Amino acid sequence: MTDTPSLPEGYEISTDRSRVDAERVHRWLSTDAYWALGRLREKQDRAIEGSLNFGVYDTVSGEQVAYARVVTDRATFAWLCDVYVDPSVRGKGVGTALVAAVREEVRSYGVRRVLLATHDAHGVYEKMGFAPLARPEHWMALLFDQ
Repeated sequence: MTDTPSLPEGYEISTDRSRVDAERVHRWLSTDAYWALGRLREKQDRAIEGSLNFGVYDTVSGEQVAYARVVTDRATFAWLCDVYVDPSVRGKGVGTALVAAVREEVRSYGVRRVLLATHDAHGVYEKMGFAPLARPEHWMALLFDQ
């Protein structure tokens, strides 16, 4: 695992749910994130309400520029999901710093395992210590039609 990358100057990370720009997060995910295309606003709002939320904000304007959420019991398990960085700030290290902040926050709870699923960002997560499942045959999923 690498050292914790720092957030670029001019940005800050917060886990304060009241700062999440729910409208913006919904727009990002429902229109531009392959895993959440078409997600209803009500469903996204419930997801935000029931999760540990991380936002990255421009320190001057206060505008949210990235988002991630974690579904966790804060004791034994965590699932990192809905990681999104606005296209205007991609390539600046915002996403890597965001995932590192998530990793450190969840680590502080004593959680043993953090899972995530990604179609195309393996390299980003590998930098933060994520690796393919050692025994994927032990894992199962229950899927419902949407």
